[in-house]
Amino acid sequence: MVASGCFMSTHFRIGLGTDTHRTEPGGPLVIGGVQVPHDRQLVGHSDADVLLHAVIDALLGAVGLPDIGELFPNTREENRDRDSAELLRLAYEKVRAAGYQLVNLDCVIAAERPKLSPYKEAIRHRMAGILGANPFDIGLKAKTGEGVGPVGREEAIEATAIVLVEKLSK
Repeated sequence: MVASGCFMSTHFRIGLGTDTHRTEPGGPLVIGGVQVPHDRQLVGHSDADVLLHAVIDALLGAVGLPDIGELFPNTREENRDRDSAELLRLAYEKVRAAGYQLVNLDCVIAAERPKLSPYKEAIRHRMAGILGANPFDIGLKAKTGEGVGPVGREEAIEATAIVLVEKLSK
């Protein structure tokens, strides 16, 4: 919206983040900051927490900040095996410094195995703790690949996150 040559902005902004990581034999499998017992692990430069990476990109995108790869590049040795919960905390600090706060977060994890239903509440509470949010403001669904594609063949796990942020009052 333009008024008198000035750009106007709403107080609410939406961000979308997605991520995919390959799997390989071993462990631990970390999803949403929670260790989930499984015979496979995610592969990545950091701890490869596919869900927290999607949430980071959703938050950063909502306020027009650089994405996770720009802020925490896999070319930097200090990011090797780094805890994604720490990355999420740092990214959310940047969102707050930009003058926004989380309203709500909704996520989908696509994994053929393991079944994530028993861990969903722990994951929601863990993410809420990292973000200083109410767990009831965080939605989480788990889907399978129905045996189709990289997720269905257990070659990868995918996550999608969408956030709503609100401009902080001054």
